[in-house]
Amino acid sequence: MKILHLDSSILGDASASRVLSAAVLEELRILHPAAQVSALDLVAAPIAHLDGPIAAGFRQPGASEASPAVRAEHALSETLVSQFLDSDVIVLGVPMYNFSIPSQLKAWLDRLAQPGRTFRYTENGPQGLSGDKAVIIASTRGGMYSSGPAGVMDHQEAYLTAFFGFLGIKRVGFVRAERLTKGAELRSQSMRAALDEIPSVVAGLFAN
Repeated sequence: MKILHLDSSILGDASASRVLSAAVLEELRILHPAAQVSALDLVAAPIAHLDGPIAAGFRQPGASEASPAVRAEHALSETLVSQFLDSDVIVLGVPMYNFSIPSQLKAWLDRLAQPGRTFRYTENGPQGLSGDKAVIIASTRGGMYSSGPAGVMDHQEAYLTAFFGFLGIKRVGFVRAERLTKGAELRSQSMRAALDEIPSVVAGLFAN
């Protein structure tokens, strides 16, 4: 098994999503001690955001002359998508920022959505090409978005489910901690509950 572990929180050691994603990885290592793990810290080593010249590397390959800097970005795009496709399990640490995902994570996702590599268009609509992977997302939020009136503002988990589904990945599980900014007691309760939930979330993704 090959595991790709990514973190996207800007808070370093104070990050709740990093704590949860590390705990998910530890659970996977217990179940699969021979697993190979690759790690990306999208804050410590940020990926440049998509622009026209970068996108041309996989949307219109060879369409124009590229500078050495842009060719380096094309090579990075190839490295990232190959690493993604070669992985069996993706573990993501994803805090909610302003109702959505960190821009650092969006930059990585934009490098993955490559026509002919991770999806293709057919007469019957788009078809994902990314294989039977599992994605486990450590999701953290300051407020309550999984239920109640703020649910309409959840453009974090809904977006990630839709994105990976578009690439053909149906096994997407969430380990979620909410109300993290609502006082120390609620934060502690939510983190304990999320940590306790990890074994069942992981087991559910690998059932059958």
